[in-house]
Amino acid sequence: MAMVICQPCIGVKDTACTEVCPVECIHPTKDEDGFDDAEQLYINPDECIECGACQAECPVEAIYHEDEVPEEWQSFIEKNANFYRK
Repeated sequence: MAMVICQPCIGVKDTACTEVCPVECIHPTKDEDGFDDAEQLYINPDECIECGACQAECPVEAIYHEDEVPEEWQSFIEKNANFYRK
């Protein structure tokens, strides 16, 4: 299980979540290649420790625990995982 970034992040990419993540599993960060091209930020499900720090920090309420992702955003579970399969 992991935290998942969903639709409200698209086009926003507020990086407050990357600054509080203790395991640095949210990418791309502002200083990484591909940040400008990415439509949203993504959480690596294999590295996330489910601490919830990112969820509390997100100004657009885009982050959910995998078990709590709203039905209309279920596809974002796989979308986050796929970002790391490249």
